Amino acid sequence: MIHHDDILAAARRLQGHLLLTPCVASKTLSEITGAQVFLKFENLQFTASFKERGACNKLAQLSPAESARGVIAMSAGNHAQGVAYHAQRLGLRAVIVMPRFTPGVKVERTRGFGAEVILHGDALEEARSHALALAEREHLTFVHPFDDDAIMAGQGTVALEMLQQVPELDTLIVAVGGGGLIAGMATVAKALKPDMEVVGVQTSRFPAMVNLIKGTQHPQGASTIAEGIAVGSPGALTRAVIAQRVDDMVLVDEGDIEQALVMLLEVEKTLVEGAGAAGLAALLKYPQRFAGRRIGLVLCGGNIDPLLLASIIERGMVRAGRLTRIRVSARDVPGSLAHITTVVAQAGANIDEVHHQRAFTMLSAQNVEVELVVQTRGHTHVADVLEALRSSGMDAQRV
Repeated sequence: MIHHDDILAAARRLQGHLLLTPCVASKTLSEITGAQVFLKFENLQFTASFKERGACNKLAQLSPAESARGVIAMSAGNHAQGVAYHAQRLGLRAVIVMPRFTPGVKVERTRGFGAEVILHGDALEEARSHALALAEREHLTFVHPFDDDAIMAGQGTVALEMLQQVPELDTLIVAVGGGGLIAGMATVAKALKPDMEVVGVQTSRFPAMVNLIKGTQHPQGASTIAEGIAVGSPGALTRAVIAQRVDDMVLVDEGDIEQALVMLLEVEKTLVEGAGAAGLAALLKYPQRFAGRRIGLVLCGGNIDPLLLASIIERGMVRAGRLTRIRVSARDVPGSLAHITTVVAQAGANIDEVHHQRAFTMLSAQNVEVELVVQTRGHTHVADVLEALRSSGMDAQRV
């Protein structure tokens, strides 16, 4: 089992090779959550993820013979980029096996670092099996994404920096996939501040570590927007550390992660991927659990597919009431549509889409149903728009 000294040694190896990312207070998030929130911006690393810490620490310890042969890794993206980037920097051959449905932005970035990318299988387990077979056949050193002491030690330097930057922290909330990040961070936390609480977060669609640690039997899903922590089989080494040094594990849903991601974008003007928003998602979902605490959150990655991001932002606007659908029934006479749009405009809302429906409706043949997609300032404003339409003699409902 890794120890605090392993992480101190990793910090010395990493010095000068990675960015010392800021860990700063968020006044707005603190007001929203009722806790003192401090954010560690690991999404500012060169590969936009903490993963390069463990990768760099592992590669720096290869023997000359291992370095000459090269390395291979399996990853859904961030570990791949970390290994590829530091292998390129050290002049090593790197082969990366990724699941076929890995976001394109991660695949192309990994290739951009000079790695040989192989897309294989629909999940990490299939990619892992293929990578192990290639490692044996081509005599490459397998760099595991989490179940490796050197990887865990490298990731643990995140907590080392956080406690140097904000010594008053009393709680760490950390996203958990395979467990490498939280295992390293918990090792540091318990060595430096034994009373510090370390809480792991998993998506309810991939609750494998929660099941192992708590003895629960939550079912596993097939996909999640937090693909960086979509691990079906967590590590044995990481599990042992988590069982001993992590205080609690919680689950969050897809909607919680989406809400947190949009909030970080709006409030902090910072872009994270699904896994990077998991810590804040837990804080938002369980406010009483963390009220009054001095919380450290790791924004562990910022590699998100632009199309997915666009969809999440739009869905976030819907949840906030800033984008809504309104169905209006009115007499089918000239000027009706113009009257509807005028009333909406006078209420201060902006129309995105208009769908004029005559055939597929139960209204009388003399009436028409108009469905509007409208931009508003929030739920209260939506109610004002509906009231304005009804006051003008129209039947208006929020869809």
